[in-house]
Amino acid sequence: MSSTDLRIRVIPAIRDVPAVAWDGCANPPACLPGDGPSLMAEGEPPCPAAAASAAPTEAYNPFISHAFLEALEVSASATARTGWQPQHLVAEREDGAVLGVVPCYLKSHSRGEYVFDRGWAEAYEDAGGSYYPKLQVSVPFTPATGRRLLVPPGPGAESIRGGLAAGLVELCRMREASSVHVTFAPVDEWRLLGERGFLLRTDQQFHWENRGYATFEDFLGALASRKRKAIKRERRDALAPGIEVQWLTGADLTEAAWDAFFAFYMETGSRKWGRPYLTRAFYSLVGEALGERIVLMMAKRAGRYIAGAINFIGSDALYGRHWGAVEHHPFLHFELCYYQAIEFAIARGLKRVEAGAQGEHKLARGYMPVTTHSAHHIADPALRRAIADYLKRERAYVEMAGHELAEAAPFRKAPVADDA
Repeated sequence: MSSTDLRIRVIPAIRDVPAVAWDGCANPPACLPGDGPSLMAEGEPPCPAAAASAAPTEAYNPFISHAFLEALEVSASATARTGWQPQHLVAEREDGAVLGVVPCYLKSHSRGEYVFDRGWAEAYEDAGGSYYPKLQVSVPFTPATGRRLLVPPGPGAESIRGGLAAGLVELCRMREASSVHVTFAPVDEWRLLGERGFLLRTDQQFHWENRGYATFEDFLGALASRKRKAIKRERRDALAPGIEVQWLTGADLTEAAWDAFFAFYMETGSRKWGRPYLTRAFYSLVGEALGERIVLMMAKRAGRYIAGAINFIGSDALYGRHWGAVEHHPFLHFELCYYQAIEFAIARGLKRVEAGAQGEHKLARGYMPVTTHSAHHIADPALRRAIADYLKRERAYVEMAGHELAEAAPFRKAPVADDA
């Protein structure tokens, strides 16, 4: 299909697109593993483009699902009042069939994004420009890589993605925004946007890779002796004060459990960010809609929950999001956020754990550096030139840092063969 045959609309709320239409683009049935929990409603028709495609199966990502994004909006977590005004794009045929969508927001600040451009904003405003509003193509408050130009695989998919990219540039002009920022995008979309004039940026996260481990002990066995002993000591010390850990998922996610977790989130989030992003209603809504795709790692001491970490379950990855605590014990953060996540991923046969943004301290715990990607359309030519020069140097630094960090990996070094 030619991009000229598309009709692209802007919608002010995700509820204006039926869930089956959105999810048919974001997580078509081919994305869902046959032996895992299906999130497609019973009786929903398969996506025609996905059914006809011979393309490889794409991984299911909970964050780009209609249910997750709707929970953010309905709970008043991502709204115009909080600086996240929905401006989602929908690509349609003339008969109204939805062919692609983009989660997009008109932003009045740069908080909750995890790809930092505040320096760009300050420099532009010092020069007399207005950096806000800007357009943000992302999942609010969620630094996890996933598709952003949501088009199911099949004939014409590339053309539809190109039409959506052009639609973002046009929306930027219509809203008199300074820029469009497509963050935590997969490499193929990153390159597509680069070919269409977006500036390319890289950054770094730390992910744990499952190398076919059957148990946590198997993972420890792959580490250098000193690192292995350090992790064992941390785990022992974390649970020493009589703490036990429970995994809560599905029907275990009661309102009482969410009450406890929200208290942790508010306590820790208030100290870390000043104002936590998510409302209490968000957890109830997302728990009801995606409970089988959520696991809380909850720590209990003396009969009450004292700390917890929330994770979302994809078809091949566990996504750690945030944690909180009302009691503070050494190494409990590492236990709940990193080690319990590894144990869960091994038990479920997941390929990796993505533990959120930043954090070189994750390296010693088996999480390796991984490059993340974002693309940026800058409307003002002068600002664009300045940012392009900066990004060229930043990309070189990120690449160099990644190599250096990989050399410091905690895994045992392979023996060097002696050819003599």
